[in-house]
Amino acid sequence: MDLNGVTKTNLIFNNNNKSNNSFDELKNKESNEESVEKLMKLTEIYRELLLTIGEDPDRQGLQKTPIRAAKALLFFTNGYRVKLKELLNGAIFNEDHDEMVIVKDIEMFSLCEHHLVPIYGYVHIGYLPNKQVLGLSKLARIVEMYSRRLTVQERMTKQIAEAITLAVNPTGVGVVIEATHMCMSMRGVQKINSKTITSCMIGVFRDDPKTREEFLSLTQ
Repeated sequence: MDLNGVTKTNLIFNNNNKSNNSFDELKNKESNEESVEKLMKLTEIYRELLLTIGEDPDRQGLQKTPIRAAKALLFFTNGYRVKLKELLNGAIFNEDHDEMVIVKDIEMFSLCEHHLVPIYGYVHIGYLPNKQVLGLSKLARIVEMYSRRLTVQERMTKQIAEAITLAVNPTGVGVVIEATHMCMSMRGVQKINSKTITSCMIGVFRDDPKTREEFLSLTQ
């Protein structure tokens, strides 16, 4: 297959020589051949999409759009290819610390599974350790693992909280996400200043009002 000069051989060469960020390196290893097959298939689909909406994919500005869009979609959804155990990579430490740990304002980008348009905002995470703590950067990695997928905010909030619970079995976990949904801003009701806030409380964060209030006040 050759789409405007983009060949399978070229893609294999480019994939071998591109630089990946550390999150990309956590993806389940696919053979280079499998990765290229996915990229070629998506490129063909995006070219057909352009034709379907009445565009000319051969005009100068769109000649490389199908493959750019294909690469972008694979990046936006690379959370599917990450496993929690590989992501944590042993960054769990025995510590006799039983006070709240909070990481707030973790930037989050995702795709709405209903319209395939962006969701973006911030994630706030808190947990009460139970003899073990998690490397702080792993909290942000967990956010990326579940946000780099097609999702809804409610599910993502719960997935993040449950992953932290599975990782270190804390006394409690709280997760709050504040996000803007482009499916509400650029289509439908077109409310550009609206935000959606979701939360998930587990353990003492759910059962003890004082603990929950402390977490929520510290994440404001």
